[in-house]
Amino acid sequence: MSLRFGNCVFDLETRELLVDGAPRDLSPRSFQLLDLLLEARPRALAKRELMDRLWPNEFVSESSLPRLVAELRAALGDDAKEPRFIRTLHTFGYAFVAAEATSPGGEGTPCRLIWGERQIQLLPGENLVGRDAEARVAIDLGRVSRRHARIVVRGERVVLEDLASKNGTFVGGRRVAGPVDLEDGDEIGVGPAVLVFRRSLSALTTQTGSRSGF
Repeated sequence: MSLRFGNCVFDLETRELLVDGAPRDLSPRSFQLLDLLLEARPRALAKRELMDRLWPNEFVSESSLPRLVAELRAALGDDAKEPRFIRTLHTFGYAFVAAEATSPGGEGTPCRLIWGERQIQLLPGENLVGRDAEARVAIDLGRVSRRHARIVVRGERVVLEDLASKNGTFVGGRRVAGPVDLEDGDEIGVGPAVLVFRRSLSALTTQTGSRSGF
C-alpha cells in the first residue's frame, strides 16, 4: 500500500519514504507522524491529539512535536514558510495539504479545485470550504469565514452554495445568491482566493492499492 504525492512515495508496508526515487531515513516517530497526517488528510490534527498518539503514556516537552515536524519537513524537502505538504495551523496543529491530494480508500471523484499550485480533490457528498480546521477546502485567509461555502458532489452534478458568509462567494465574478451548478473551468472567489473547478483527475496516483438531494 503506497501513496505518491509530488516527488515522494510513502510505503506503509515496507516503511519507506522515497524522495525523487531515493530512500530517506526517518525516525520511527517521524514515519508515524507522516502516516497520521496522510491518513487524516485534509483534516488538521490538533497538537494534543498528535502528541497523545505519538507519545502515549509518556511525558514529553511541548517542543518535541515541532522538532519532529521539522525533521519530517527536512526529509520531504518541504518549507514551513511555503509548505507543499505540511501546513501549520498556529495554536492548533498540523495538516497534510499536498498540491495533488486524493482521498483515503480511493473514494474521491474526478472533480478537483486548483488553487495556485495546489490541487484539492473533491469527495462525494458535501465538501466544506472555509477556515474551519476540518474543511475539505481549507482556506486560512482574511475575509474567509470559518464555514464559508460548500460544494456538493452527487454523480455528475456539482453544486456550490454560500453558507451565509460575511463576504460572499463568487462564480465568474458574480456573487452567489443560491445553489449554483459548477461547470468545468469555473472560477470560484472565496475571499482573496480564486479557485478553478475542474472535472478531470490528474497527477496523483496510487500504487498497489491506496490508503488512501441537495
